[in-house]
Amino acid sequence: MSPAGTLEEKRRCRHDRVRRKISGTAARPRLCVFRSAKNIFAQLIDDAKGQTLAAASTIDPDLKGQKFPSKIAGAKAVGLLLASRGKQAGIGQVVFDRAGYLYHGRVKALSEGAREGGLAF
Repeated sequence: MSPAGTLEEKRRCRHDRVRRKISGTAARPRLCVFRSAKNIFAQLIDDAKGQTLAAASTIDPDLKGQKFPSKIAGAKAVGLLLASRGKQAGIGQVVFDRAGYLYHGRVKALSEGAREGGLAF
């Protein structure tokens, strides 16, 4: 282990630092992203109440049967699905929380899909 910690510990520190500054409300929830090696998960969270308003992932039943050519295409589909579920819940604007990940690749594709679906950042 390196003196500064593992990659996951460093990401967690970045996430904690950002979370001190941003939080979601009922009017403008936080869109939080979690990226694993195979899947990507996204939630719309109201931090004031501590509840999840909408969620989507690549293992969601609506997307599970689909085969995507790449993980980036799957992430974009998750963003579109989350946006449609957010619209059904009456959510139009969100605060984007990339959770310490670089805004690149799958995280970027998810946010672009959410924007195309109608969520405003």
